[in-house]
Amino acid sequence: MRIEDTDPARHASIEYPMEVGSPVFAPIQVTEEKDKAVNVARQNAKHEYDRIMEQANVLMKQAKALQSRLDVTEQVHAAKFFFIPLHGKIYHLYFDHRQQTNVLIQTGPKEWTCGVPEHWTFKLTVKKLGDSTWEELEPEENQPLIHS
Repeated sequence: MRIEDTDPARHASIEYPMEVGSPVFAPIQVTEEKDKAVNVARQNAKHEYDRIMEQANVLMKQAKALQSRLDVTEQVHAAKFFFIPLHGKIYHLYFDHRQQTNVLIQTGPKEWTCGVPEHWTFKLTVKKLGDSTWEELEPEENQPLIHS
């Protein structure tokens, strides 16, 4: 039996050679190729997802730091102080039990010659930033307490 097909477009879509001199080729396993493509797509999507989640974590850290600065700023602005705080300088926040209020001063807890007044409790060491917010400093950050 002889197969005759004169449509050249059909030759390109048939999964077997139509002529004697045609190159030999094996049919492509479509399901296997689809599985490979899906696996590659999943791998790339996971990589992108991990990258986006990493960026989201950085943004969350920044948001928490900003919220912390705003909380400290509210505490400082609610405190009593009788000077104009300068940007970049370190100050200390105490709670005055007699007056039931926070007090902002320049003297740190280790800088008192006679000790902290007995009715005061040290709360925070803070620094005024350039955007007029206040940042809480960790104990190791405020070791050299030099005020000018």
